[in-house]
Formats: sequence, C-alpha cells, structure tokens
Amino acid sequence: MKTILSFLLLISIPILISSEFILTESEQPQNNYVDPRTNILRPRTLKKRSIDTHGTEPLRELEIYGMKIDSKVTSRFAHNVIISRVVNRANVSKEAFFEIELPKTAFISNFSMTLDGVTYVGIVKEKEAAQKQYQQAVSRGQTAGLVQVSGRKMEKFKVSVNIGSTKKVTFELTYEELLKRNLGKYEMNIRVNPKQLVKHFQIDVHIFEPQGISFLDVNSTFQMNDLTSLVKKTLSGTKAHISFKPTLEQQRKCPDCHDTALNGDFFVYYDVNRDLSAGSIQIVNGYFVHHFAPANLTKIPKNVVFVIDHSGSMSGKKMHQTNEALLKILADMHEQDHFAIIIFDNVHSIWKDTVFQATPEKVAEAKKFVRTISASGGTNINSPMLEAVQLLDKAHRDKQLPERSVSMIILLTDGDPNRGESNPSKIQENVKNAVREKYNVYALGFGYNVKFSFLEKMALENNGIARRIYEDSDAPLQLQGFYDEVANPLLLDIEILYPENAVSDLTQASFRQYYDGSEIVVAGRISDNSLQILTAEVNAQTAKGNLTLSADVNIMQQQQYIFGDFTERLWAYLTIQQLLDQRVSARADDKKNLTDEILSLSLKYNFVTSLTSMVVTKPEDTKDKIFVADKPSDDARPERQRYYAPPASVPSSSYTYVDSDPHFVISTNNHRDAVCFNIDGKPGSVLNLISDPHTGFVVNGQVIGYKNVEKNNKLSTYFGKFGIVNSNMDVKMEISTQVITVFHGEDKMVFPWSATTSVTKQSFSISIVKERNLTLVMGDEATFVIVLHRVWKYPLHRDFLGFYTLDSHRLSNMTHGLLGQFYHGVNAEVYDMRPSLDQGKPHATMDVKGHKLRVTRGSQKDHRLNLKQGTKVSCWFVHDNGKGFIDGIPTDYVVPSLFDYFYPSGEMGW
Repeated sequence: MKTILSFLLLISIPILISSEFILTESEQPQNNYVDPRTNILRPRTLKKRSIDTHGTEPLRELEIYGMKIDSKVTSRFAHNVIISRVVNRANVSKEAFFEIELPKTAFISNFSMTLDGVTYVGIVKEKEAAQKQYQQAVSRGQTAGLVQVSGRKMEKFKVSVNIGSTKKVTFELTYEELLKRNLGKYEMNIRVNPKQLVKHFQIDVHIFEPQGISFLDVNSTFQMNDLTSLVKKTLSGTKAHISFKPTLEQQRKCPDCHDTALNGDFFVYYDVNRDLSAGSIQIVNGYFVHHFAPANLTKIPKNVVFVIDHSGSMSGKKMHQTNEALLKILADMHEQDHFAIIIFDNVHSIWKDTVFQATPEKVAEAKKFVRTISASGGTNINSPMLEAVQLLDKAHRDKQLPERSVSMIILLTDGDPNRGESNPSKIQENVKNAVREKYNVYALGFGYNVKFSFLEKMALENNGIARRIYEDSDAPLQLQGFYDEVANPLLLDIEILYPENAVSDLTQASFRQYYDGSEIVVAGRISDNSLQILTAEVNAQTAKGNLTLSADVNIMQQQQYIFGDFTERLWAYLTIQQLLDQRVSARADDKKNLTDEILSLSLKYNFVTSLTSMVVTKPEDTKDKIFVADKPSDDARPERQRYYAPPASVPSSSYTYVDSDPHFVISTNNHRDAVCFNIDGKPGSVLNLISDPHTGFVVNGQVIGYKNVEKNNKLSTYFGKFGIVNSNMDVKMEISTQVITVFHGEDKMVFPWSATTSVTKQSFSISIVKERNLTLVMGDEATFVIVLHRVWKYPLHRDFLGFYTLDSHRLSNMTHGLLGQFYHGVNAEVYDMRPSLDQGKPHATMDVKGHKLRVTRGSQKDHRLNLKQGTKVSCWFVHDNGKGFIDGIPTDYVVPSLFDYFYPSGEMGW
C-alpha cells in the first residue's frame, strides 16, 4: 500500500512575482477581468508599482524563509516532522495559512505554532468534547474554523495565524504511520509545494531496518533536470540517509525567473532483505514488533468470481475503463487459476454459467465477452453476490478447484442498490450467511455514488477489504493495481504463536492468506518480566504442504534505534487500526467496548483518529480562534476546491443555480451530470431558495411576470428581487434590478447597478460589475453570484435576476430550500433511455429520492460568462414543477416576505 507524506503551505495574499501592477483598495477601477476562481467578471483595481529590472528577488510580504521535512523510519514505523518558518515583511499584519497533506492511514500526534516567543500546542480530545468547544466558541461570537477535509489518497490539516509586521511564526506538525509493503516495496511520497523560493529548504529521511536494506531509490516529479546530483543518498547495511537541500538558484524553474521548481512529489522507495524464515522481531522497553514476509515460496492457485456492475450509471467512460481493466486482469491470470464472470443491472447473468480454468482458450473467450459488456438498467447487488457464493460452493463440491487454493469474490459497483433487495444491512447479512468464512470478499466502489461504509462492512465481515476506485484517467490502473495485490497468494491459514502467559495485548496473529509482495505485522507487550528469550513460531500451509518456522530473540540484547519508544507507539497504532476495523462490523454492545478502548489509546498516545480531534487555539488581536482537526470518514468526498478555474467555455463543474423563466439547474452525481426543472410561480409571491437554521442564513426570491399577458397564453415568470439574511453576521440585503441595499447592524448602504464598485467588511464582501453581476462572499460560509438581465428590446418584458451558488460547503446539513436541499449532494440514476418525438431530446427514467420519474434530455444556459448568449449546460428535465425531485411541492416554499425564515414540514425530510 502506498504511503504518502505531503507538504503544502499556502499564503492567502497577493504576491508580486513579475507583474507591473498589484491590486489595491483605494484606486479607481481601470477595467474588468474574468476571475479564474469563479468564472465571472470582476472589477479590476490597479496601482502602478515600480519593479527592479535587474533581476533581483521581488519583495514578498509573507516569506517562507525556512522549511524542513524530517522523516525517521525504524522498522517501517515512520515518525514525520514538518517545520515551516514564515516572516511578515509587510508594514501591516498578514494572515498566513499552514496546510499539510498526509496519508489517510497516518495519525497526527502533535502540532504547535510559535509566535512572539509563545508556543501554542494542539491538544487531542474526544471528538464530542472538541466539537462542543468549537460550538461554544461560535456561540460566544469567537472566530472558529473547522478543519475536516479529505482527498483521493490524503487528508489535509490546515490552520492559519495573523502575523504582525516584521514578526515570525514557526509551524510544526508531527504525524506517524506504519509503512505497508505493497508489491514488494515500501514507498514514501513527500508532496512539496511552497509556492515560492525558500532560502533554507531541506528534506531529510533517515531509515533504520535491522534486517538490512536490500535496495533504495529516489525519484521526483519536480521540473529539475539534475535531481540525481542534488540528492545525497547513502546506504550502509541497515541504515540509509537521503538528503535533498537545493539552493535558491537550484530551486528556480529557469535561470532568470522567480518561480520555484519545487512543485510536485518526492519519492523514496526501499525494501529489506528477506529469506524463508520466521521474520524479524524488535523489542524495546517491553513492547515487541514482529515482521513476517518470507521469500522463495511457490504460488498457490486462486479462484476468482468477478461480479461486475453494468447498470446505467456505469455507462460511458466507467464501463469502458472497467472493460479495459478486466481484459488486462484476464491476460495476467495463471493457467492453474480458475475464474467466473457475473454481470448485473436489474438482474444478473453468468458468463457460461460455471467456473472455468484460466486456459489460454477460455481466457480468449472471456475477453470476447468482456468487450461486449455495455451499461443499462438499475443496481441489484444482492442476487449476483449470492450467485457468486453458490458458484464457488458448487465448484468445490464438484472437485473442479484445487484442494489447496484461495477462493475470492471481487465486486465492482458504482452505486447503491436500488433493485431487488435494496436494504444494505440485509444484503450484508445475506452475504455473510452465504459465505460463512469460506471465501474472501473484496468490494471496489467506483466513484462516490456508492456508500463506501456499506462496501467496507460487507468486505470486512468476509475476510476481505474495500477499496475506492477514483473516477480518473488512471481508473483501469487502479483496478489492475488492486488485483495485483491479491493475485499471488503464497501461504494459507497463517498462525503465529508466542510463549503462553508471557505476552499480552497482542494484535491480530492469525491470517487467512499471505500474498506475495505484502507483509504480516504483529505487535504486543511482554508481560513476563523474567522472560529472557522471546520465541515466535509460525505455522502455515504452502502450495505443497505444511510449513513451520521459528525465531528466538534475546530480550536482553536490545539495539539502539532512531527513536527509542517506536515499538510501543507502533503497537498502539496497529491496535487502534485493527480495533477500528472490528468496530465497523461489531454488534451494538461490542461496539461500545471497542469505542472506549480506541478512545483510551488515542488519548493516551495523542493520536488524531476517527474518534478524536485536535483542538488548536490560536491568538488573534482581540479574541482567540478555535480550529478543530478531524479525521474524515471514507465516505467523505475529496475537498472541493473553492477556487476552481475551468476552461472559459465551460461553466464551473459545481453548479446549483436558478435563472431566466425560472429554470433551476442542479448538479448531480458528483457534478458529472445535471437535473433541471421549472417552477411556475405566481407573480408577487416569495419563494425560499436557501434556509440554514444552523448558520442563520436565508435567501428568498420574489417572483415577477410580464407587464401584460394575453388570455390563454402561459405566463412567463422570473425572479425580480432577492432578499438575503445572515442573522449570525447581522446582515440583510435586498437586491433588485434597480439597486442593491445592504443593512449591516445600524448601517445602511445603497449601491446602484450603474457603477462598478466593491466593499469589504469583516464578515462579508460585495463586488459589483456595472450592469452585469454582483458577487457576494459571506465570510467562510458561502459565495454567490447574482446576474442582472436587462431586456431593453422588449417593452412588455421586465428586467430580472439570476442566482448562482459558487461555494456552499460550510452551510450545515440542515440546509433546505429550493436550492439549499441539494447543497450536500444528490444522486440520480438514469436508465431506460428511449427516443422522443423531439429529435435529440430522449426520454428516460430517473431513480432519485425513492421516486421513479420520467425525464427528458435538454439544456439550459449559464449566464455568468456570456450574459446574452449564455453557456450551454446539458441536463435531465424533470416535469411538473420538479415533482418528485424537490421535497414537497412548490407552494411549500412560499414565505410571507423577502426576509422571512423558511421552516420545512416533516414531510419534506425534517
């Protein structure tokens, strides 16, 4: 399994690099520009500034003058410290952000920042206590930030601090991780992106492996031609040292530029010496760790049933990538292996109704079949999984399979079950009762439309693991990479024994299989203080017979390690990881005991786990700011980039908006598609668009119609006015087609559409582009754009407004309203596509929110970039005022006035 250490530090202020102009707040605007973060026009405020034409370094107001990444690895346990030193060279205070990326399998164990000689240390607390402290800070009016984000292979830790003029701050983060062996090597990936040249930059990696290091390699994605000459690498038996310390000149992208080439990944690969033995045991201060990965073993045959989702949501790229990966996997199967293929949508079918030996002829036939698999229909997971178990049962009864072999089921799906048995708990129960610990179940979730926790529990209950396959160009490699991990079993039924009554608190010591390229790790505590020799005995089955290996370690002859207490911390780390896995499938009474045990260990060893949080209290000018660092769940989606700049011809990938007659457009399925619907409102009525009781945030829109409508003609309606309230910030705004009125406390501000201007307050900012749009940023909570439509050519028509959501991730899960109910994602499965009378606009059936809806393919316009023509957004149109897609009916969203709160009824999901 790949282990990744990542580093990223971002400074949130403009930094002059090579431009002749910088932004100021005092000068008159010269022209407008398209903001690459939001894809909308903004006013540009410019002030000329002289620059040094002699190539000297540009003045940086916030300068990272020192950065060191120090990693110490002892017996695969990595202790990583990242230190960043920043100085504020401006004559005013500036905010600096420290943002770190670390592996999902790592635990943060320490964080501190030192400012004005005072060190502020993060404290690990029970998650509920940390959340309570965070909420109390919010209720007292203190500023607070919640750090709780996730990426594809990493999680992010982020904190910021206000630095006074000429002051310095030092950030220091420590995290720990057990490096897992994957496909024959350990890998460290240190991600580096300081965004500027750093005077003192250094990466130091020290490795100590008592078994001896068999190979060591270094690579990177930096734009450097001479990396090999810049990296100092030494290897001497059991020890290795890697040092990367580029000078300022060596960091440059080019000799005459000020951009840094340090933007990418720094890789370290290594493995240790191995033979056919009981492995290596290290003992320090009464705790031991045992690594077992024998060499020179014969491969054991495997029997694989592939259970492949080909429902409608798999159509297009996902189905093509799945087929591509299956073709490569089939080609790599050994002839002594056996396989079967089951595909499913609403129902399932078995290729040739049996399990086959992987002969060249059968593999060639299977490849032909795979090339024909296409996507349609719903998702029925229960019946194909039970069929897979029955296939293996029958094959074993009929003696089709080798007696010494490994049987497994590999499920690939991209959506939650919605056909046949659709209750996830019942499916998990059915699969567990059918498997009865005979086979391994591996569950692969393609994308984010399937709930990972459902797959994880089903896999862990059946001696397997779950893995998310990310929707990207390398998806086939991800699928093949997972298969490669389980493709070569070498041992069965491994049991590791230690002296009875001499050891305690043992981690998992029995395993169903050992796969080539992996490693088994066991840790424990020596409870017999008089024990002098620790003996470990390994019993297992090979392809040819039984295997017994043993090892003796003299407890009194302890080695000196890079950091002395690593065995105890490694034991705690491994114990917590295994208890967390057990907790996934535990019964309610056992779950509480496991939770208490995990929490106790996490607090004792200062680990940020899924049950604890790190609370960071940082100094501000007037009050403290609270940050809470959490470990997100595997169901959490990767962090949504707030400033995303897609190509100018395409709207931002995350879109939730209403515009024109009012057409509502909602992105679905992780922004890969969209659903649209119209609301036929009554002129003068006010509809709620967003309502979040947690943050006190409300957006309402008043409906307007044509000035004159002939009899029997459909009345076209629009939004002519918006009311926005944020009670926590004491802000109200009324935005009409004539003026923008802002009430902030006792202050009142009025802005016409006829001028380009901007205003920034502590809690919000407004930016107006003359006769085009308004951008509203409400602190860290949300960002919106309101587009103005003038209709000069049509005397009976009226000017109207469009409302676009750019960022809403800080709004709570309680958010509702015609737009707000969709802010935290909606999954819609479309299938049964059929032609309609209108060519190019097929009908289909959509499964969403428990409803089956008739939908039609069409398009709407995004007017942020092109006010007149708009940019086309393809979508599935839901008829009858969004019936079945929105909660309730449109009249449920009518409120008395622009500034009234909206309270959804119980029938609407509250």
